[in-house]
Amino acid sequence: MVTLKGGDKLAAALAEIAKNVQKASSVDIGFLEGSTYPDGKSVPEIAAIQEFGAPKAGIPPRPFFRTMISAKSPEWPDAVGNLLVSNGYDAAKTLGQTGEAIKGQLQQSIIDTFNPPLSPVTLMLRKMRAEDPDLVVTGKTVGEAARRVKAGESTEGVSTKPLVDSGVLLSSVDYEVKS
Repeated sequence: MVTLKGGDKLAAALAEIAKNVQKASSVDIGFLEGSTYPDGKSVPEIAAIQEFGAPKAGIPPRPFFRTMISAKSPEWPDAVGNLLVSNGYDAAKTLGQTGEAIKGQLQQSIIDTFNPPLSPVTLMLRKMRAEDPDLVVTGKTVGEAARRVKAGESTEGVSTKPLVDSGVLLSSVDYEVKS
């Protein structure tokens, strides 16, 4: 606790706090522009498809981002306020710590998402990619996967976990403090 006496000391302390708070103005958290999969596909675009679904492509929504915001955002105001005080009102440091914390919460939400389950065709595509890592998924390969599923071919041993097939989505969660 700091005790100040006299108007000049108070004004100087408030000026210092104002200067520190103005060092940064925002933090972006999520899938930052420019992040891509090895094949060049946009990570933010794929994340949006997973979050909201793509009904025409048969992809159901898996709202990992909205779920995390709903569960965790009530904690954020107090956490940011406490960080500001403990960091001497250094906004850049506080937003960096906030970004790191929410990044972890978003990654945990991806890890915790299991529903809706993957379709049998998606599981077969995973099996096919395990057999041929260079496999490019096209309409033809999806058709082949559907044929194999219909024929009763097993996908035993294939990960059934949504959102973490290659690990790129999970590892692409990031943050950026802006001035």
